[in-house]
Amino acid sequence: MTSNNIRNIGVLAHVDAGKTTLTEQMLFLSGAINNIGSVDKGTSHTDFLDIERQRGISVQSAHTTFYWKGTKINLIDTPGHTDFTAEVERILPALDGAILVISAAEGVQAHTLSLWNTLKSRNIPCLIYVNKIDRIGVDIDAIINELITELGINPVLMQNTINTAEQDANIHPIWKDGSDAERLSMLEPLAEEDESLLEAFIDEKAPEFDNIDKTLIKLTQSGKAQPLFFGCAKNSIGIKEILDGIIKYLPSPKGDNNNPFAGVIYKIIHDPILGRAAHIRIFEGILSIRDEIYNSRLDKYEKVNLVRKANGNSWVDVKELHAGDIGVITGLNESIIGDVLGKEPKKYNIIPISMPLFTTQIKNREEKDYAALAKALQILCSEDPRLDFEWLREEREFHIKIMGWMQIEILIHIIKTRFNIDVEFDDPAVIYKETPSEIGEGYEEYTMPKPCWAVVRFRIEPGKRGSGVIYKSEVSTDKIKQKYQNEIERTINTALKQGIKGWEVTDIKITLIGDEDHEIHSRPGNFILATPIAIMNGLNNIGTTLLEPIVEMTIKAPDEMLGKIANDLTLMRGSFANPEIENGKFTLQAFVPLATSMDYAIKLTSRSGGKARLSTHFHGYQSVEDNLGKKCEYRGINPLDRSKYILWKRKAITL
Repeated sequence: MTSNNIRNIGVLAHVDAGKTTLTEQMLFLSGAINNIGSVDKGTSHTDFLDIERQRGISVQSAHTTFYWKGTKINLIDTPGHTDFTAEVERILPALDGAILVISAAEGVQAHTLSLWNTLKSRNIPCLIYVNKIDRIGVDIDAIINELITELGINPVLMQNTINTAEQDANIHPIWKDGSDAERLSMLEPLAEEDESLLEAFIDEKAPEFDNIDKTLIKLTQSGKAQPLFFGCAKNSIGIKEILDGIIKYLPSPKGDNNNPFAGVIYKIIHDPILGRAAHIRIFEGILSIRDEIYNSRLDKYEKVNLVRKANGNSWVDVKELHAGDIGVITGLNESIIGDVLGKEPKKYNIIPISMPLFTTQIKNREEKDYAALAKALQILCSEDPRLDFEWLREEREFHIKIMGWMQIEILIHIIKTRFNIDVEFDDPAVIYKETPSEIGEGYEEYTMPKPCWAVVRFRIEPGKRGSGVIYKSEVSTDKIKQKYQNEIERTINTALKQGIKGWEVTDIKITLIGDEDHEIHSRPGNFILATPIAIMNGLNNIGTTLLEPIVEMTIKAPDEMLGKIANDLTLMRGSFANPEIENGKFTLQAFVPLATSMDYAIKLTSRSGGKARLSTHFHGYQSVEDNLGKKCEYRGINPLDRSKYILWKRKAITL
């Protein structure tokens, strides 16, 4: 099978929009499964974990393969809950197209916007499927308006809806079987991007369907238009139409079997039988069993032991994977998620949708499980690097970062069922950060006791908000050899894990501006030791500003509640603009510190009797006064305690 007969797609949605039900229906209609599973009953074919079946939500991405009209469709069903958006991020490198599912009852929600912005930033062509058109109160015109105004998309209606908001709701095709008047009325979105169609629109002459379709294919694959489908997945409405749309409007993968191999790892699993296995997308060339493939991050080759390809909901052993396909391989024990493989790898940087905003300590209930829990958390962190597992061996503590309470519940279940360990979590704490308050220098002269020699000087500056860590060197290799400069650069992120207020340091520019190595006494480890001391000295001299996470809220409620909600936002240190008021209801956007608003959704629901709607998503970090934020103790030995830190790094003392 050529790559022209393959589609690699993801199904994305805000939680409860119905994407897993849509996936079930596509599998059934294509003949891949014999019965339709139910999310509510815990029988869906792409929810594999017990907790997914019990809770009726997806927490992991699930890969399935089926065929439709001679085309192989590799489909990845993704989690919709915001606590598991990192799982969505990881599968993006595998996709050539996507279906964004929107509930007609709830419309565009905060997470919908985040997902759409991510697809757009990746230039991933997208079909829109508006589900649940049978729900009471559905307003199709309002949904279309939200797609245009809130998502900024160019929707091209593929159907009209019939008996909307009724149990017998259905769809009526527009393009191929519709009247000239219907086609003409829907031509405007395409006419804006195509001169020939614009002329037809102005002259009020409906073009032939094939001419329209060719333009729609081109504009969809270039991201300038999004075919808009309607349906009710649970009633099997709109399923055939979306399947036809996948193979017609979404692109086949690019790539050539004759080119040198290139691929990317987008998921790591630990299988009870296979052991550590990597999900891989092949961009170019052919990958075969026993191939030795190059990892540019590791600067080394790893040997492939086994190759598997999806067949329905199972995996089968194969000899090779071709350009454009997706599979699972074993043998890559040091490769991690996001690694690009091959001598000429495609550059692919993962753009975060969101980031963990809470940190928490996880504890084993039984002392005997201490070592086993450490190993389990290392495995889970390799599968989900966003956990950022930190093992404080001296304190015998385990710390991870999480998105929210739902993730804690899932982790407790997974650790029990998968590793047979009972655990408990401390209450999550908001993750603050810190940034330099002004420009200054950090210096360290580590020259005793010999043999050692590392003298480093850094210029430290505040960076733009959201810029992260920017490092460069202005020192020639005559002063500090390149091999030592490499160690300095590799140590920077570790040195910034904790600042003078105990939090990760970000939005910072660090420039190596001096000083020297020693021909005889210098060792790479000397610079690894000296770098954190110099940076912490610099931060201590210039001071840091505390940063707190801010969430963006969209609140919709009856207008009589506006005064109370505005007062709530003020008390939470929130900021907001004038609300939009229409038909007795208002819509208000606000920016509120996470620390003051964690339980506001529950309070608002109770106060409004369920009449108010609140959606939130992470907006960014902004500065906050120390007394309104929170400092934390430095974990481990602080580089500011220079003598003790040096002894500890030289393994002369332990805690």
